Amino acid sequence: MHTDSKATLVDRLAGFDRLVEVGVGNRTDVAAGLAERGRTVTATDIHERPTPSDVRFVRDDVTDPDVALYRDAEAVYALNCPPELQRPLAEAAAAAGAACFFTTLGGDPAVVDATTETLEDETLFRVNP
Repeated sequence: MHTDSKATLVDRLAGFDRLVEVGVGNRTDVAAGLAERGRTVTATDIHERPTPSDVRFVRDDVTDPDVALYRDAEAVYALNCPPELQRPLAEAAAAAGAACFFTTLGGDPAVVDATTETLEDETLFRVNP
């Protein structure tokens, strides 16, 4: 992924003060970029993952989420979200009353009702309420 697209993605998500990134994996640059802008970011994954010191990490499985993790979020997002996790992601965000965003791997479709937004070098999906 091109660096400018990540900066653009950070720009787009920085409009929210409290965010949860689902399935952070080893890609912490978006969460780190948001934290650098003073946003409160919690990163989750089913496996223990190292995150920057200003990004809180919590082990969680979005298919059986700890709803307390999402309760204060204004936005929930996932990068390279596979089709099988889009619905659980959207449900976790909806339960918290949070906006929901995701990107996919190149050819993967959105399987939930979502509006697309073209960012530099990638498409951002916003789940429709």
